[in-house]
Amino acid sequence: MNMKDINKEVSSDCVRSTSHQGDAKELSKNDVDPATSITDDSVPYTVFTPWQKRYINLQSSFAAMFSTLSSYIYFPALVPMARDLHVSVALINLTVTSYLIIAAIAPAFMGDLADQGGRRPVYILMFLLMLGANIGMALQTSFPALLVLRAVQSAGASGLIGAAYGVVADITQKEERGGFVGILLLLTDIAPSLGPVIGGSITQTLGWRWIFWFLAILQGTHMLIIMLFLPETQRRIVGNGSGRCRGIYWSIPYTLQSPAIKRSRTDINRPGRYYPNPLACLPILGNKDSLMVVVIYAITYSVKMTLQTSLGAQALQIYQLSYLDGGLTYLPSGVAGGIGSYMTGRYLDRNYRKAKEQLPIDATATSLGRLSNASLIKLRLKGIYVLVLITATGTIGYGWALATRAHISIMLILQFLTGITTASTFTMTSTLLTDLNTDRSATAQGASSIVRCLLAAAAIAAVEPLAEAVGLGWCFVVYALVVLINLPLSWAIQYYGDKKPT
Repeated sequence: MNMKDINKEVSSDCVRSTSHQGDAKELSKNDVDPATSITDDSVPYTVFTPWQKRYINLQSSFAAMFSTLSSYIYFPALVPMARDLHVSVALINLTVTSYLIIAAIAPAFMGDLADQGGRRPVYILMFLLMLGANIGMALQTSFPALLVLRAVQSAGASGLIGAAYGVVADITQKEERGGFVGILLLLTDIAPSLGPVIGGSITQTLGWRWIFWFLAILQGTHMLIIMLFLPETQRRIVGNGSGRCRGIYWSIPYTLQSPAIKRSRTDINRPGRYYPNPLACLPILGNKDSLMVVVIYAITYSVKMTLQTSLGAQALQIYQLSYLDGGLTYLPSGVAGGIGSYMTGRYLDRNYRKAKEQLPIDATATSLGRLSNASLIKLRLKGIYVLVLITATGTIGYGWALATRAHISIMLILQFLTGITTASTFTMTSTLLTDLNTDRSATAQGASSIVRCLLAAAAIAAVEPLAEAVGLGWCFVVYALVVLINLPLSWAIQYYGDKKPT
């Protein structure tokens, strides 16, 4: 499917949109969801300037980085923790398992709470959970306390990515959303590489307890920044950002808005008492388009996690690396992931703008935001077949590089290659999932977390027994075949997606 074919579909969508314009005018004000629609062309989608949007995105993306950093910074300390707490490494590994289990469940709670009660209250709650857990882990002296506190840390950290996607959906439209998601994933992809390096350095010089003091200081500082400088963006509460904020929704940027915005302020829609419903994400998985996007993301994520996990096990043993050197082996994949996320975000925005330029001049104003799901999906997933094939090829090559004990540079090059392709796939699918669920984007990411974390846990658990049964080379051939499942899934969603307007 080339851009010319996509543009033809876009133009046909415009005709359908224009034909329904008269019907749309008959809709009453109460029939329009203020969270996702702007009924008056004179009202901007958001009152935030381009630079303010970049600043807000950077704040939420930096916060999301703690989700992956909190997980990976922990790995180099497993052995010294087991020694100091007088338990086996296998028992300490249970804290990794507990982190993944909570990471699969907690985003469903946090995402629903963020979509209903606002972004700022949930951010403050998540940072308080992380801060308390990190201080507790730095001070605890028993394994049961470590196990419980690690679960609490996961409850706070795992929802940060979903909240960041919610913020992106609040302040961006489709033609710019890819670049913002790219920045978000750039930071979250770099963190898994920096985490082991930082964790190994701290463990080797100051001791493993200082890992948690380091996280507590960093997270506490960023929590204060969020409390003071992150404006509320949830469109159900503040609309396009011009709502009159008080209490927990107030921030310093609110006082710096222009006089015109201040004069037009309306009272915010303060939500009543609300209890998060983790089952709210299930309808998203019931939608065939969203489900296929989530599965494509989850398959890619699970194989990516097996590649990363093998660095801390098989690669360390095969190449006889120290803990610090082992941490450095994560850097190629992380740097590649950052590059891939950023460049793919720019690529997605360019594709959308090119399609937009093909719209008839007289239809542009009425057809924006009314492309069919099928056309939008083809725009967002353009090039995914190449990414899947390269990921599968790189996975096979990586497995046989380990099996044949090839030079370490070959293994690192293949980690770099798969780092770019998997990050690009994440950017495409995450942007599309947000497009399909703009009014409940954080909840959608909670649904994605359930599937990807459970699938990743199963994939990681299978690596060791599969490698022992068939060898490392054939083990990663199996995982490459799993990645190739994304080819028919990508084809199916592009050609059998819903035709209704987005």
